[in-house]
Amino acid sequence: MSRAPHIRHRFYRHGFWRMSPGKRSLVHADGTPAVLAADTAWALPWRATQEQCRIYAADRQRKGFNAVLLMSVQPDMDARGPRSRTADEGFDVGFEDLASGQLDQLNPDYFQELDRLLAILLEHEIVPVLQPVFQGFGWKGLRVAGTVVPPTGYARYCRYLVARYGARPAIYLVGADGSGEEPQAPAGGEEIEQWDAYGQPTGIHYRPHAANRAWQEATWLDFQWCQTGHSGEHVPERVADMWRNMPIKAVANGEPTYEHGGKPGRAAGWWQGHEAWSNLCAGGTMGVVYGAGSLWQWRLHPDEPGHAPYFLAEGMGWREALAFEGSRYVGLVTQILDGLPLTDMEPNWQVTLGRRGPLVPGKLFIGYSEEGGPLMLFGDQAPRRYRVIDLRTGSVLREGTRASVGGSIPDEGGGPLLCVCCDEIQG
Repeated sequence: MSRAPHIRHRFYRHGFWRMSPGKRSLVHADGTPAVLAADTAWALPWRATQEQCRIYAADRQRKGFNAVLLMSVQPDMDARGPRSRTADEGFDVGFEDLASGQLDQLNPDYFQELDRLLAILLEHEIVPVLQPVFQGFGWKGLRVAGTVVPPTGYARYCRYLVARYGARPAIYLVGADGSGEEPQAPAGGEEIEQWDAYGQPTGIHYRPHAANRAWQEATWLDFQWCQTGHSGEHVPERVADMWRNMPIKAVANGEPTYEHGGKPGRAAGWWQGHEAWSNLCAGGTMGVVYGAGSLWQWRLHPDEPGHAPYFLAEGMGWREALAFEGSRYVGLVTQILDGLPLTDMEPNWQVTLGRRGPLVPGKLFIGYSEEGGPLMLFGDQAPRRYRVIDLRTGSVLREGTRASVGGSIPDEGGGPLLCVCCDEIQG
């Protein structure tokens, strides 16, 4: 990468992500506030070609995504298929002995290709969220190695990931789709903390029926991500529950329902936008996460066999799923919030009447309204200057300054809208 692109690149201009002083949100190394908007392309590392990865990264960057959840290797011990990224049911292999629950026989060619894929993502300012070996469903639900690999081997692999990728932007997901209590999680987390010179975020992503608070007191743990299942229901109370756990860790919903996953129309369109803003306002101030059926598995084409129907978008491959409507609304989160003083904002129910919204007292209040209408404000903690934003387009509908600290923001309805109260708004 030449000097000029480095200057333009957000993560080289402001530095890598780390946790905020209050541990609730992300900041860059220079203190610039950040919010994560992640996609789930779990299978990209062993299925995507470089050309496909470029198509994917360009689309996600254009929409506003800045991170992607990745299984670093295909985790199913019983998965069988050609060693190919272009053949039906094919996949590349990271460890020759993973099928027996070991990580001793590393395939150098695989990781050289992974180098190239991650470089493409980073060129597009998309941070890889690296998961070593999955503990839950995996790719096809065929016995994952993440609960079988000895913790010492798992820790060694985490050290390898830091050594290979840790001098570039990264997030580490040491537990994924399990209870979080698996011994591999702390083994990996402790190893990453020891070797990661940049202190980039490390955390756990849980299965839908977990308590979401394993290793809460561990110094290596920076964040906890819940999962709310795949039935198309909004469950922001899972995020609110995690937000209250002590000691403080950043939280998010790391896996809402995949768009069109298992059923045409499930969790489609604005469902994804409402899910993202509801979770953020409930306390998921680390950021928001999106997923699409057929894309997370990297289904090569609409008729590729061998995938569990429950998670597929019917009649879609990864390329078709890339265009699902809901991804636009989740990606807009970063574009709408960019430049605002977000650091350590917290959910608040006192400054407005019954609306969702996080607050940084005296600096920022974000009021989300699915239906629109006037926003009543109380007290002096919400700044008087405001901007009303259409959350389907990101366009500014109106802006102004309230006449008094207790004044309302007018609106005739017709949401979804975001009222941003911030004296730092320009124009």
